[in-house]
Amino acid sequence: MKVVLSGGGTGGHIYPALAMAKEIKKQVPNAEFLYIGSKKGLEKGIVEKAGFSFVEIEITGFKRKLSFDNVKTILRFLKGVQTSKKYLREFQPDIVIGTGGYVCGPVLYAASKEKIPTIIHEQNVIPGLTNQFLSRFVDVVAISFEGARPYFSNAKRIELTGNPRATEVVNANPMNGFQALGISPSKRIILFVGGSRGAKAINESFLEVLPSLTQYEDYHFVYVTGEVHYENIQKEIKNRGIDLNQYSNVSIFPFLYNMPEILAATSLIVSRAGASTLAEITALGVPAILIPSPYVTNNHQEKNAKWLEEQGAAKMIREKELNGQLLLETILEMMNEQNREKVVHASKMIGQPDAAGRMVSIMKTLLHTKN
Repeated sequence: MKVVLSGGGTGGHIYPALAMAKEIKKQVPNAEFLYIGSKKGLEKGIVEKAGFSFVEIEITGFKRKLSFDNVKTILRFLKGVQTSKKYLREFQPDIVIGTGGYVCGPVLYAASKEKIPTIIHEQNVIPGLTNQFLSRFVDVVAISFEGARPYFSNAKRIELTGNPRATEVVNANPMNGFQALGISPSKRIILFVGGSRGAKAINESFLEVLPSLTQYEDYHFVYVTGEVHYENIQKEIKNRGIDLNQYSNVSIFPFLYNMPEILAATSLIVSRAGASTLAEITALGVPAILIPSPYVTNNHQEKNAKWLEEQGAAKMIREKELNGQLLLETILEMMNEQNREKVVHASKMIGQPDAAGRMVSIMKTLLHTKN
């Protein structure tokens, strides 16, 4: 079996594609892969490091305002379609799978015109422009959340699969998480994390509540600052006269490489509302306080967070409303056992722990039908 993958721009598009590739390889050991990405995205380094063949096309996204740059984008798209057709004819894939980002546009469009079976995967509740455009051409649209379904009215077929990234956390052992942190399994872990680069607003709110955390002895607060913020946070803690040696229930890290195991042990997470994060926490049923980043395209994170809140699986605090007091009050409210049980149940109802397996099953069914 030969598979072409495409997705780029951010890790939220790239890592689901790689998770899918791992699952395909697990079920079909002789599978071969080609990843088609852009010259300027993050995907080249990540994909090649993961050991997959990578080729490039040049593509940019449309401006949301009228602009002459959009004419250039159309020309790049048409050129990208021709280059993609060349790659597809050389590689002769059985299927082409896209996970979003501008680079998917010409690749999946070219595959549909070449009559190659195609699937696109949407990670967010509100789809990106590229996937909405492609939905009328591809064979299957796979969605991570039921809330995305109404936005694909032109699709031939829609399947709720969840996000393949979720599959990578559901098998994690929570006891390893407690052991890695050096704490008792009787502790309730409250995890603060703003993504790999951290989130300044979450960091500042945590510093506000830090002095009061010693009184909550049943909880252990794990604070992941992000590598770019770690040194400044440590300096700020010292400037405020806080001696962390007195805080046995607080752990502060720049980054956690064993995040799946920590997540599996977590009782409550305070985080941004990126699609991969939400896939992981709903697969595990981890209650969440979501502080969506206001700096992402099309305000995806706030829409993700709002939908989860409407389902009863999370609480959302907008960044402009965030402060230490509100954050602490929300934590205590959600850690109330009765409230927490309801949120855990709602989160698990949304989560799709076998998302990668579902994607592969849909892929196999599509190939069988096409053949």
